[in-house]
Amino acid sequence: MNVLIVEDEMHTSKLLKEIIEQDEDFLVTGQLETLSEAIAFLSKHQNKLDLLFLDIQLADGHSFEIFKHIDLSIPVIFCTAFDDYTMKAIKNNGIDYILKPFKEDEIHTALKKYKQFVNTFQTNRPNLIKLNEVNQYQQTFLTQHREKTLVKNVKDIALFNIEFETVYMYTFNKEKLPLFKTLEYICSVCDPNQFFRINRQMLVNRNNVNSIEPYFNRKVMLHLKVGTGDKAIVSRLKVLPLKKWLEAGIEI
Repeated sequence: MNVLIVEDEMHTSKLLKEIIEQDEDFLVTGQLETLSEAIAFLSKHQNKLDLLFLDIQLADGHSFEIFKHIDLSIPVIFCTAFDDYTMKAIKNNGIDYILKPFKEDEIHTALKKYKQFVNTFQTNRPNLIKLNEVNQYQQTFLTQHREKTLVKNVKDIALFNIEFETVYMYTFNKEKLPLFKTLEYICSVCDPNQFFRINRQMLVNRNNVNSIEPYFNRKVMLHLKVGTGDKAIVSRLKVLPLKKWLEAGIEI
């Protein structure tokens, strides 16, 4: 899940990023310092985000001004030194309110609350879930190459990888093409029997895996038929599920 941090204290922003990304379900895709930057970014890219960490008093104004300029639909975790804005936070997409100086476990508790929020929302949408089951999984993706729109079959895609905040798909024909969707969305529409997310950045086609090699700290490295040029490292907690997935032919 993609997270944006809006915080004018760089030390605090860096610390937040480190704590958030201890949970492998979350990736901080942006860190902004000012109200004007946040408004400009969110007006164009909020559809690529899942969660917003927001300081209230920024150098150029209160972050509540964002809601006057943008119809924001993203859940917000407010992280601030001031305790007198709680009700206003609740009225502006707030799902948690953390006071500075914060503790690491408070951030993890807030992230857990967000996950529960998402799970509850999805559980209460049975008609949509059934519709997705009927439609099965996505069979093609559209991508741009110069002035052309290309159609690529999912079975021909070796892997998806996040690079500089953009998702690229690598085909078995050694093509590298941009795909302007989040990796979370791609995971949700690709057959889990065919694709496995090995870490925050990469989703791999089972037919792209040649072998597995032990790596540091109980992680493993995949040797791929088509790679990105960087090592394909499997997160420690995903090693066993990956091996079961490769052997059984289904996602565990």
